[in-house]
Amino acid sequence: MDIPSDSFDKIMHNNIKSNHVLSQLVLPQMKERRDGAIIIVSSIGGLRGSAILGAYNMSKAADIMMVKNIASEFGQFNVRANAIAPGLIRTDFAKALWENPEILKVFTDKVPMQRIGEPEEIAGVALMLASEAGSYINGQTLVVDGGSTIV
Repeated sequence: MDIPSDSFDKIMHNNIKSNHVLSQLVLPQMKERRDGAIIIVSSIGGLRGSAILGAYNMSKAADIMMVKNIASEFGQFNVRANAIAPGLIRTDFAKALWENPEILKVFTDKVPMQRIGEPEEIAGVALMLASEAGSYINGQTLVVDGGSTIV
């Protein structure tokens, strides 16, 4: 509740509006050729509330709904839209979490796989969604989190 409006707007712009604008740029061509795949990177944060990351989680939940709406509107043209919801992944964005051994241990102790994810593990899911292997997956959110959301 205490987030400044300009910070809230920046999060919404970066995580929702940018995906909306990019989708609008490619959807007409995908519709015309009757083929295409949109993949939006959301987060497991979009699946649950947070007292600390509320605005971020809201924006990621909106990304999840965006793919459902795109899938509903453009599925008839063989255009698919899906989201990937990663857990903690070894990226620069999350470096403050995985670089600190104490914080990392707190996190990995709660994950059934007892580790964080690697960027390649997200890339593999994206490749599947973009390929023929994912040709009948539409409007879904694939959670890639080592099982952290099941506990």
